[in-house]
Amino acid sequence: MRLNKLSLKDKRLFDRYLSLTPHELSVYSFVNIYIWKALFEIYWAVIEKNLCVFFKDRIGLFMYLEPLSKNPSPRALSQAFRIMDSFNKNKSICRIENIEEKNLDLYRKLGYGCVAKEGDYLCISRDLAELKGNRFKSKRSSVNYFLKNYNFNYAAYSQKDEPACLSLYSSWMSGRKCENRDKIYCGMLEDSFSCLKILLQDYSKLECIGRVVKVRGKAGAFTFGFPLNKDTFCILYEVTDLSIKGLAQFIFWKFSNELKGYRYINIMDDSGLENLKRVKLSFCPDRLVSAYIVLKKYPQDRVR
Repeated sequence: MRLNKLSLKDKRLFDRYLSLTPHELSVYSFVNIYIWKALFEIYWAVIEKNLCVFFKDRIGLFMYLEPLSKNPSPRALSQAFRIMDSFNKNKSICRIENIEEKNLDLYRKLGYGCVAKEGDYLCISRDLAELKGNRFKSKRSSVNYFLKNYNFNYAAYSQKDEPACLSLYSSWMSGRKCENRDKIYCGMLEDSFSCLKILLQDYSKLECIGRVVKVRGKAGAFTFGFPLNKDTFCILYEVTDLSIKGLAQFIFWKFSNELKGYRYINIMDDSGLENLKRVKLSFCPDRLVSAYIVLKKYPQDRVR
């Protein structure tokens, strides 16, 4: 089976397969696949009318998401695992990430092992736009403080903003590392920076939406996101100068007000980090979208 290396010209093909069934997990979008080119070699193949997406690094090859089709094909799954087996000396690396709950029964019936992983936080867009009630009191207060005390400009991202956004991320990352020296967390910050560079490099072709807030003429915050489906918009990045009180809450609230046409805003997962989990929960999500990893027929594994 020949694997094709991912490029921008594949976007139309991916969009077609991604639209065959509705998805709630943020990974089921071309932009949230493509930007990982910064860290992985990304390949794809159509197997039994299923689009299969493979990520490869120095450790091995795995599938980033389940086969894309109206119904995942058991034969496609078998062939996909054979492909991973042929690449991986360590067979435990062979897996499919980001399985959606609606398809779990299929994998169970076929004898695959299923393990829970971090899911996405799904918020009601109107809640985030209006910030009503006691549960949003502190965020509402922060937004009002920013509006009262700062002169600013909120505008659509343009390519000329790229250097300023990268510089802001670098400064923000340095501050985060000083406060939290956990190696895994710091590594994730670096990985996210690498993906951001890919996003900004190909921004005009990825159908992503970006906003920038400038304070005193200097970029103080930016955010990027994309439509996941007709009901859900996903926030992919939000970075702010944390020395500017209320700015983080302001840009999130302001952007949310532009997204009232969507029922939900997906604020992605917490990567298993308690500090990030606290931030996500502070937005009072409506529910958690479950995600799972499928392993090759290990009967001792069970969904937790």
